[in-house]
Amino acid sequence: MSNNESDKPQPDPQSPPPPSSSAPVPASAREEKKSGWERDVLEKLALFAVKEQRARRRWGIFFRIAILMVIVLGAWMAFTYGKTESEPLGTHTALVEIKGAIDSEGQGSAGVVIPALDKAFAATDSVGVILKINSPGGSPVQAGMINDEITRLRKAYPKKPIYVVVEEVCASGGYYIAAAADKIFVNKASLIGSVGVLMDGFGFTGLMDKLGVERRLLTAGENKSFMDPFSPQSPKQREYAQSMLDEIHQQFIEVVRQGRGTRLKETPDTFSGLVWTGSKAVELGLADGYGTVDSVARDVIKAEDVVDYTQTENLSERVLKKFGVAFGAGFAKTMMSSAPPQLR
Repeated sequence: MSNNESDKPQPDPQSPPPPSSSAPVPASAREEKKSGWERDVLEKLALFAVKEQRARRRWGIFFRIAILMVIVLGAWMAFTYGKTESEPLGTHTALVEIKGAIDSEGQGSAGVVIPALDKAFAATDSVGVILKINSPGGSPVQAGMINDEITRLRKAYPKKPIYVVVEEVCASGGYYIAAAADKIFVNKASLIGSVGVLMDGFGFTGLMDKLGVERRLLTAGENKSFMDPFSPQSPKQREYAQSMLDEIHQQFIEVVRQGRGTRLKETPDTFSGLVWTGSKAVELGLADGYGTVDSVARDVIKAEDVVDYTQTENLSERVLKKFGVAFGAGFAKTMMSSAPPQLR
């Protein structure tokens, strides 16, 4: 035996053979490996849940702050709604604007216009009021309420004149209001007049017969279905509706006559519902001259500084309208009831 062979360690015949790489893994090792994998998954799930909870908490805080800001802003706007500056403004012309249809809920309603007029007249430093109108007309009730308030304010503040300035159109209900002013100023191309009343709607009885649709309507009172679009209109009901329109028309005529007085040059067409240009309206005495808000304030009232007293919609109304609540209510009203008389 060589020295090299004697230097190599000799295997012990009593020791077990070394483990082979292909030998099976003991069960305890497999369990330990499996438990480690499950632990990793549980840790990841727990970490994800913590992150999700934190995200929800952050969004919750954000929404609470946003809601709080909306409430604070809404309260501030409700408090300052329609208010003018509290500090003295100096000698000025007060301005109130009526824009769009005159109805019970819009910017042309008596509930919006009358408070603005009251503040404009009551302001210590206002020396005159301009009512700027750009309206095709609307409700005779709302127009009549505003007309009556202007008449009252003219008596309460005899030294403060009120002038109407017309832009594009001042027709029907708009002119009903304008007639109460001291003077009416227009543009040559403005549309003025339309002293008349209408009540419109639709009748579907013929169409229903063709489609085989039966209208089942029960009423207590022979005229309870008056103006129902799905029922035929009787001559008696038509006559009654016409008498109502004639009565409101006569009220309109009297308002114009009282407001315009001897300046009005009546013709057979004056109260026929026709609309005239501004130049023709001046010729017929329906208007007094030409002017704008600035020119009337500067040259007629002699106070060229104009302060706007017009009330505007508050935050809640704008939000509701944006999401269609106001439209939905208006649509429901239109579908559920016939149209009332209109000055337009």
